[in-house]
This record gives sequence, structure tokens and C-alpha cells, in this order.
Amino acid sequence: MLIEPLLQLLAKLKLHGMLGALQRQLSDPDVSALRFEERLNLLLQHELAERDNYRLTQRLRVAALPQPACLEDLDNRLPRNLDPALLATV
Repeated sequence: MLIEPLLQLLAKLKLHGMLGALQRQLSDPDVSALRFEERLNLLLQHELAERDNYRLTQRLRVAALPQPACLEDLDNRLPRNLDPALLATV
């Protein structure tokens, strides 16, 4: 099968994560040793990760947070009734 029509089809179906992953697979000689199911699994996992990242980025953009926040910046000296064990798992 010709690769170019396959790449165009993935782009037309808007499977951009799979498109990028397939292009990387084609340039990596180690991937050709994998079975079909393993390669397909890698492509699908990459597509899912791309979609999840896109959704998160969109939600953060829409939220329009005034400043970025992260758990590392949390001041634990103030009493907030937060369980430290729970925060450690997050």
C-alpha cells in the first residue's frame, strides 16, 4: 500500500495524532519489528493522548485563570483543613 494516500486519509479524518505517530513510526526502523496489533495500539494511544492534551489546553484557555496555579506553590503553613496525604497523591 502506498503511504501517501494513507497519510492524506488520516489528515482528512482529522486523526492528527495518528498521522504524526505514523510518520514517526515510518522513520524508526525499530518499530517495523513490531506486530501489526502493537503498532496499531501505539497509533491509537498517541491519538488518544493528543485529544486529551487538546481538551485540557482548551479548558485551560476557556477558564482564563488570572494566574497559573500548581500544587507545588501551595503554602502548607496556613491551616486549610487539607489532608497532606491526599495532596501527596495528587
